[in-house]
Amino acid sequence: MHASQGRSAGLGLALASAFAFGGSGVAAKPLIEAGLDPLHVVWLRVAGAALVMLPVAWRHRALVRGRPVLLLGFGLLAVAGVQACYFAALSRIPVGVALLVEYLAPALVLGWVRFVQRRPVTPAAALGVVLAVGGLACVVEVWAGLSFDAVGLLLALGAACCQVGYFVLSDQGGGEASPGGGEPPHPVGVIAYGLLVGALVLTVIARPWGMDWSVLGGDTAMDGTEVPAWLLLVWIVLLATVIAYVTGVISVRLLSPAVAGVVACLEAVIATMLAWVLLGEHLAAPQLIGGALVLTGALIAQSATPRPPSGPVASGAGAEDATGERAAARR
Repeated sequence: MHASQGRSAGLGLALASAFAFGGSGVAAKPLIEAGLDPLHVVWLRVAGAALVMLPVAWRHRALVRGRPVLLLGFGLLAVAGVQACYFAALSRIPVGVALLVEYLAPALVLGWVRFVQRRPVTPAAALGVVLAVGGLACVVEVWAGLSFDAVGLLLALGAACCQVGYFVLSDQGGGEASPGGGEPPHPVGVIAYGLLVGALVLTVIARPWGMDWSVLGGDTAMDGTEVPAWLLLVWIVLLATVIAYVTGVISVRLLSPAVAGVVACLEAVIATMLAWVLLGEHLAAPQLIGGALVLTGALIAQSATPRPPSGPVASGAGAEDATGERAAARR
């Protein structure tokens, strides 16, 4: 009974995480359309979340000496890279399309495994890649000569590539013991320091001192409805970042990584539906079918990614924690 309750709680937290992550683009896009630069919105999100997570970073301060490469990788790729590319894409293409393109990451990981690491992939994994790529072709309507902004699509693809980079980095470092034989890094601690690293990097890139701060004191439009800009910022920082990351990591601890990954795929569905209802971004039938194919392919590719019988890739004492960090490396 206790195990059943834990599983139910894990599913609830995984759904909450998917909902929270899925709402980030819906809350950010009105701020961008109100006049804020996408990089400034990303900086506000990451810097605000880093401030909230400072007590957690202090508690896990030993990570700075034990896993500096992992912290830098999470900050540069999973935080700064993914979010900067994703939010920049939002300024040019619909929320649902940007997130669906980003969900090519599991398929791209398989490309890394097959052609860089030169490890065989299963037929199921290959099928997942084919479905994901075919679904993407439907989403962007290639038969119409790319009906969406090409730069926006490239930015969304950049977000997917940043996820791949972090997946590879955490797989390579997931099994390493901490100096002195200590416990593997706690995922929430990695998230806290990743946000700090991302905030520092984005401060240099975004130069927030030149931001139009007056936008945050006004109202923004969500499909014709006026919403205070500060309320959307609170949504992005607390709900779509802090709560989303933390609930995602805890859900991986309570569920198996495979089950948590399945639930995480609902993020794109939730984002698309929220954008449809709150922003009026309607997708055509072929795009909805393509989105379903992308998610199906991503799910198959994710579950079929091969694991070596031995070696450093996602094995050893830190493998479960590394999986928890990867589950949080989303929008």
